Formats: sequence, structure tokens, C-alpha cells
Amino acid sequence: MGDKGQGNSARPAYEFVDMNTAGPGAVATAFANQVAYCDTAGAPITARVVGAIAAVLASGAGGELLERVRGWQGAPLADALPLRVAGGIHALHLAGVAPALAPIYAGEDADDAAVIADVMATHEAALLPWLDGPPQTNEAGRSANFIAAMLWLAERGLPARFECLEIGSSAGINLMLDRYRYDLGGVVVGPEAPVMDFGPEWRGAPPPAREIAIVGTRGCDVAPVDLTDPAQALRLKAYIWPEHTVRFARMDAAVRAASERKPDLVAATAADFVEAELAKPQEAGTTRMLMHSIVWQYVPADQQARVTAAMEAAGAKATPEHPLAWVQVEADRSVHRHKLTVRYWPDGAEEVQLAWSHPHGADVEWLA
Repeated sequence: MGDKGQGNSARPAYEFVDMNTAGPGAVATAFANQVAYCDTAGAPITARVVGAIAAVLASGAGGELLERVRGWQGAPLADALPLRVAGGIHALHLAGVAPALAPIYAGEDADDAAVIADVMATHEAALLPWLDGPPQTNEAGRSANFIAAMLWLAERGLPARFECLEIGSSAGINLMLDRYRYDLGGVVVGPEAPVMDFGPEWRGAPPPAREIAIVGTRGCDVAPVDLTDPAQALRLKAYIWPEHTVRFARMDAAVRAASERKPDLVAATAADFVEAELAKPQEAGTTRMLMHSIVWQYVPADQQARVTAAMEAAGAKATPEHPLAWVQVEADRSVHRHKLTVRYWPDGAEEVQLAWSHPHGADVEWLA
């Protein structure tokens, strides 16, 4: 198992892979794809960990954990299988129970595959539950995209008072976006004493400078995370890529904010939530906005169809006083980038791309 250190790893080039690919070879392809994804997104340590897991899988080593991964019944890329295992390993490191991992997470030379193989064998019982659900990675920095989209929608003439609905909210970190302050290419939005400040590297023209108000936020998740529970907060931290140290500080700030006032978050599927919320009365002069980030790939196809149908049906009934918008920050895997897109009703039901965005909110390339 000779994958020693990040400098000696043969990194696969990123290629377009159908998220729903399953069957023979799909697991190996998913791990190679994730390594390339992490490298491109500035996460070399996570790439090392995922690459080492792939090397252990390819070595033929045994054990229940490895056999479950090799025999994965679903689509391993859509199920984020590589990140499920990597998240469990990171949790062991954060808890300090696997000291052999320290050199890898410090970016130092190590026999990555040998270390990871030993950790996976020694801590198999602790790692197995990490296979049971997808990563929870709702990053606060992505909320800058939602704010930019609101500015654009207000410029287009939609009411500047926004009722925000979010699917795949995880712990509801983005549901607290009204408590954050943003500098978007020089356009500043948010309270004077924010919980967090965001100033993504901005490329292109700034978004429109408009006064906006967020009058409500509500979200759902199939397995909501309680930020005020230390064990659940640690699980969220395990899914943070260790290279992105600012994200740990953001998580701590989000925990403090949730402790003061929890986000409005319910346990529900995306389709059930959207259908129920759209059925509620909408205040005149308020834009109802569905938003989500790096979530759509985890929503089953039948639920995607229900959400789309519900939004289009509600959009057909929208009026200038009761408009509807759909804002997404999701991966375009044909080019390995993330798109900020908007649909809105009644005037413009066609999707418009506003920006390219970093998956963790580090930068925005404004196109609108």
C-alpha cells in the first residue's frame, strides 16, 4: 500500500460521470471522481484521505466495512459514498482516538494507504454507521448566493420582502442568513452586529444594490441536525474539509447563534415540505422563495419531479403581488463547477444563471 504522502499520489483528472451510475466499477469511479473533485476545489488533504481509502479498497483487504463499500447497491457518487467514509475517518481524528491520522491531516508525509487501512480495521465498528446516511454539509458561506439572488430579483421588480423556504437544510445554518452580513463586490447587506461576516472573492460586476428584507425562513431535512447537541455538532464538523479552517470557526458561530434562537427546521422530505408550504397563504407584497444548495443530487428522482411539479403549478398561479422564485446553488458536473440559477414567476419561468460559485462560498463569478 504505497501511496506515500500527497506529493506522490497519482491524481485522476476530473471527468464527467453520471451521478446515477451504479454496478461494476462504479465504486472505484466514484472514489477517483471524488479525489479529482477535492483537488479542484482546493482540498488536497481530503483528496489524500479519499485516495487512500480507494487504495485500500483496491488492495483486496477484508472486513465488513470494506465489503459494504465494495458491494454498494446504490449509485455511489449520488450517494456521496466516498465522503461518508471520509467523514467517519475525520471524526476519529477530531475525537483524538486515531493518532496515526495526525500526519495526514497536518499535511505531512505519511504512508496514507497503510495508515488508513489500519484505522479502518481498528475502528470498523465506529465507521460502519457513517455508511447509513449522506453527508450533512450545509455551509454558511453558500448563503451569499441566496442574498445575491434576492438583490437580482428585487432589481427585476419582485417585492423586496422575502419569505425563504429551504430544502435539505441539515442543521438550518443557511436559515439564519438574516443574521449574517455580506460584502458582495462592494454591495453590503445585513445587520450591523452580525453572527458572521462573508466577503467572497467577487469577480465580475457587483449585484444590484437594493434594500431587501427577509421576513421569514423555514426549512426541512429528512434527518435534521440539532446544532445545540455537541455530538451532532461534532458530526457536522467531521464533514467539513479540514483544509478549510475558516469553516470550523463558522460552525462554532452557527452553534452559538442556534443556541440563542434555533432555526425553524422540520423533519420532512423535500417534496412533502414544498407541497405543504406552497399550499399556505402568501402575504401580498412578499416574494416566496425556495432555495437549496448542494442538495438536489441527494433528492430522489420521484421527489425531484414532485418538487418541480409543485413549483410550476404554484408559479402558474403567481401574480406580481404574490410572486414565486426558485434559487439553486448546485453542481454542474459537465464542467465541474457550481451554478447559481434562478427561476421566477409570473414573469420569467425560464431558468437564468446568475453566477458560478465556489461550493463553500469562497468566491463568486457574477454573470448576470
